Amino acid sequence: MGFIKKEYSDGFFNVGKKNGFLPQQKPLETLPKRYSKLQEILDNMPVKINDKSGYLDHPGQIHKEVNSLPNYYEKVCTELDIMIIQALYRGYCFLASAYTLEPSFQHFRKTGNYGKATSFLPKQIAQPFVEVSKKLDVYPWLDYHYAYSLGNFKKINQKGDHKWSNLDMCVRFSGQPDEVGFIMLHVDINQHSPSLVGSVIDVLHALNNNDTNAAIKSLKENHDTMKLMNSRRREMWKASRWNHYNDFRVFIMGVKGNEELFGDGVIYDGVWDEPKQFRGQTGAQDDIIPMEDIFSGVIKHYPKNELTKYLLDLRSYRPKCIQKFFKDLEETVLSLSNDGISSILFEQKNFNGLSYLLGILEEIYHFRNGHWQFVQKYIMANTKYAKATGGTPIISWLPNQMKAVMNEMKNVIKLIGNNKLHDASAELYIEVKNNIDRKVDLLNHQLELINKKTFSAKKVFDLNEKYNLSDKSN
Repeated sequence: MGFIKKEYSDGFFNVGKKNGFLPQQKPLETLPKRYSKLQEILDNMPVKINDKSGYLDHPGQIHKEVNSLPNYYEKVCTELDIMIIQALYRGYCFLASAYTLEPSFQHFRKTGNYGKATSFLPKQIAQPFVEVSKKLDVYPWLDYHYAYSLGNFKKINQKGDHKWSNLDMCVRFSGQPDEVGFIMLHVDINQHSPSLVGSVIDVLHALNNNDTNAAIKSLKENHDTMKLMNSRRREMWKASRWNHYNDFRVFIMGVKGNEELFGDGVIYDGVWDEPKQFRGQTGAQDDIIPMEDIFSGVIKHYPKNELTKYLLDLRSYRPKCIQKFFKDLEETVLSLSNDGISSILFEQKNFNGLSYLLGILEEIYHFRNGHWQFVQKYIMANTKYAKATGGTPIISWLPNQMKAVMNEMKNVIKLIGNNKLHDASAELYIEVKNNIDRKVDLLNHQLELINKKTFSAKKVFDLNEKYNLSDKSN
């Protein structure tokens, strides 16, 4: 087993200090001309295109358009350029979701409930889609990294940064600003991931060398970056209005876990005889919090249940280079201590480092509690369908992980005890220590409401105000 490396690359992503989790160069905005019909469908597919109707606005129209789509399988087989391969994968991901889920969308428009999806992909989608998926070594369904989010942005002002207000989507479903804001905010947050990834690597090297000052410096950088990322994440309330989430939500559903929509799965005509099930894209596929969980020690508190299996299963939906990064990260932490970096810091009497680790855990909590509030407002109060886009029970999986975070916070508080801290870390320690019980009480109170036969999503959401933990006001 080797120590964690400086970077992990597949040609499109290069995880390290320079790029973090963002692509190493901006994605292609459109496909080469040899794929003109596919590009034409993608361009005209959104429900709304400015003030005009796109294909998805008209029942059955996307199916008619696909009937005239050439089968680009042989062309796809010859592609070697990673940027073109990624753009093709993105295109077929969007088209497959639009083709299968358009009936569900139309039914929702009429009734407020998701209808049955089309459980069949014709050869002209299925064959090139599976081939290009093989080239990337990913599943042939809408994913987070290469397709919907991190590989789907373009800048409005080329000289500007990656703030969501300066980004647009290359391919869309709804065509509305709320979809753009929703998914481009993920890119916005990840523009700060180089610092986060770099600080994780540097902390581990510092701990390995017993370099107290370097460990403190890098732990503080990680904490400061997480705090910045949380401030960007809270922009979601402005970037994408909660009551417009259903304008596009159904199109990002996965097959696995959503049997109500897809039954036994989807037939890929000309590829597989048996129906296939793949998970949908979800914010849980983002890499920031999983990395922080492994690094900070939260992962050792994951309960042994189906929800944890789901989170670990999502690793297989990530690019192989990110999977390798996570594997090496986990093995590196274990090589230093079976009890995580909190134990190492304690053994090295680095109590100021422990305080910054506690601050990191605090930010992980705020990230998850903020996400939990999004779920309450955007989904629980907005739809009768009790499944997340990734196919998990909405009201269970986030509390599952929030408990794990708070357990490690309690552990670190105990390790610091009454040991002397310098001013900045002392203030951080006191603030987190004094508020941990409030966080536990909030979650317990919310779960009490949720576990009743009938509950009000608004009451669950509003409790955050009562406990002074509202994501909007933090």
